[in-house]
Parts: sequence; structure tokens; C-alpha cells
Amino acid sequence: MVEDRKGEALRKAAAEAVKTGEDITRRVRDLTLDALSNRRFDREGIRDVVRAVTEGMAAAVPASGGSMRKAMGQAFRGMDEALTRSVEAGEEALRKLVATGRSIGDNEVKQALAGLKKIEEDFVATVSQVAETSNERARPELRELARRAARAGTETGRQAASLMTEFTFSGMELAGHFSARFAQMASGVLAGMADALEKSAAERQKKP
Repeated sequence: MVEDRKGEALRKAAAEAVKTGEDITRRVRDLTLDALSNRRFDREGIRDVVRAVTEGMAAAVPASGGSMRKAMGQAFRGMDEALTRSVEAGEEALRKLVATGRSIGDNEVKQALAGLKKIEEDFVATVSQVAETSNERARPELRELARRAARAGTETGRQAASLMTEFTFSGMELAGHFSARFAQMASGVLAGMADALEKSAAERQKKP
């Protein structure tokens, strides 16, 4: 029930961000990052956030084709930026675990890497799924955004790929589930990122 309320609130916030027509990328990035930082750092939680944000932006698309395409593209980019921050948070958490060396094994590292690698895949797949149940105006735009992302990649995927080059382990076919301590540490890092962005936004609003 709590998750349902969170999802509905997130859908409404995403819809409002798109309806404003102004600074959509930043607005969607910030609300997505905030939602991610308030959930457990795992693939299911990330998919839930992407689904809710995508449903919200689809419900709010403007009637005009041109402005709709632009708004949807900006909102998608905002989600991509937020998910890139998730990968960065996971990367920082992983570095800390490896640096401390507290009984961390190869399998835990490989699981974390596999999970981070799958964030882009989950992102694009979830947008594609939402597209199939969206209204007729939003559906083709979401399909095209997902197709383009699958073909050209996303910043989220590029960040994950960069991380892969630094940790050369075999056996990346692992399911990609995050260990409890990695998830807890990554959640803390992500929350810090969200707080920093929130403070930055507040400072911008104070300026005349």
C-alpha cells in the first residue's frame, strides 16, 4: 500500500514536471533521483521508479506532436541522468568495499557489477513495456525513445561500460542481485547525491 502511494505520487510529480514545459530534464532528473534515493538500491526498486515516471510523463504529453516529442525526449534524458547517478553511486560504493577489503569476495563484486550493468537494460525495457499500455499519443514516442536508446545506448549504459573496464572479472553471467551491504552503502551515496542537487536547486531559487 505504501509503495502504491509512492508510485502514484511519483506519477503525478512526473506529469506535473512535463506539463510545466520548462526545464523538464532537470525536474525529471531531480524527482527521479529523489525517488531512487528513498528506495532500496535494487533492480526491482529502480524498475518501479522508471515505470512510475514514464507513466506520469506519458499521461501528461501535450497535444502538439512537435512539442510532445521535445517534452518526452527531455523527460527521458532526465531519467537517464538520474540513473547515471545511480550507477555512479554504485561505483563509489563498490570502490569503498574493495578499498576496505572487509571479507569481500569476487562473487560479491561480480554480482554488484552485473547488477549495475543491467540498469540500462532494465531502463529501456521498462520504457518499452510502459509504451505498450500508454495512450495513443504517447505510445509511438515512447517506442521510438526506447528503440533509439537500444540502438545508440544511454549515458547510464556508457557509465556502466566505463566501470566494467576497471574490474576485469569473468563470470558476468551472474543474475546481478545486489548484496545487502552493497545496496545499503550505494543507497547512502545516492541519497547524498540527491541532497546535494536539492540544495543546489534551493540556492538557485534564492538568487534574484
